[in-house]
Amino acid sequence: MHAPCTARFVGQNAVHNDSLRQSPTDFAVPGACNAPLRSTMYSLLKKILFLLGAEEAHDLAAEQMARLQNIPSMLAWLENHYASRATVSPRSIWGLHFRNPLGIAAGFDKNAEVVSFLSALGFGFVEVGTVTLHAQKGNPKPRIFRFPQKRALINRLGFNNDGATAVASRMQGLWNTVKQRGTFQPPILVNIGKNMDVGPDEAPAAFEACFRIVAPFAHGIVVNVSSPNTPGLRDLQAPVHLRNILGRIRRARTETEFLTPGNHPILVKIAPDLSSEQLSDIAAVSLELADGMVATNTTLDRVGFPEGENQTGGLSGAPLFERSTQVLRFLRQLVGPAYPLIGVGGILTGRDAAEKLEAGANLIQSYTGFVYGGPSFPRNVLSELSGHGQAILGASTVNRQPS
Repeated sequence: MHAPCTARFVGQNAVHNDSLRQSPTDFAVPGACNAPLRSTMYSLLKKILFLLGAEEAHDLAAEQMARLQNIPSMLAWLENHYASRATVSPRSIWGLHFRNPLGIAAGFDKNAEVVSFLSALGFGFVEVGTVTLHAQKGNPKPRIFRFPQKRALINRLGFNNDGATAVASRMQGLWNTVKQRGTFQPPILVNIGKNMDVGPDEAPAAFEACFRIVAPFAHGIVVNVSSPNTPGLRDLQAPVHLRNILGRIRRARTETEFLTPGNHPILVKIAPDLSSEQLSDIAAVSLELADGMVATNTTLDRVGFPEGENQTGGLSGAPLFERSTQVLRFLRQLVGPAYPLIGVGGILTGRDAAEKLEAGANLIQSYTGFVYGGPSFPRNVLSELSGHGQAILGASTVNRQPS
């Protein structure tokens, strides 16, 4: 009897060159074609995708993911092939169970369109967004740029998204499907920001309104005041603004009827381009009014990365790793051992993941690593991470309650 025939799924990373460490076609779909035809199809698709820009390739991959996740047998196969191997260093934080500490960062699934697919690949949690109160197109294209030799991206997307109402509707549909199928859904965080035309005085009300729409369907909310691609957004990290935003969201939380379990934490995502004094001020406000912090967003710094000097926007991937980890380690010293921190920035391997956890993260996230690593990225990172043993287990349980 012949072995089951497979066809290859071409992910977002298929547009990158052959020097990458992992094949962009390591995700097999059972029963689709014979081996020669598979090879021919992949060669053709690869040539086509190499002609696309990074954002167009992302959109094409996301469309495929959305279609596949709506096929129950396909989703079950994904979960069996990937998610069944994803229980590595499980942990409990904010009254939520995480089967592993690795999540997909905000930016990949801006509109809650492929949550089920990402979950089936084995991520321990999914962060949707950034979502703004009103839909907006973001900055002009092109606005994502690849640097595969450096395992880096620069983006200046500008919070392009469908708006809070559309995302909330999609998430409500997701929960209805999960309930009908009786499947496991890892925690979902929603990253919220402000529209480009919203000034600093109007920002707190905009954040609150966005929260009230999407929060009922989320396990937690990440307040994004650190993207470099929205004018004036990073100014909201200043204590006077941050305190006002968090105060309004906290009050809104007490009035929200949630459809999800857990303590519904409010987290603050910060920039890496901050001084020690600024980090100390933000940490003090967060300790008082938030339930955790995410460190860090992308950087505007191009030191050591001359390839990106002529492109504006936030730099992510390997060049961000050292600085984001420094910020994470400093934050852990500021907030103490019991305050939850999510480490993000430059995680491409299990070794990177272990270093983030050892620097003080309770959970970790990746975006660029997934772009370059493909569908097997979470499985590969978690497999390597499991070899680090007790070094990654110290922050596996945090019982801090929202204040």
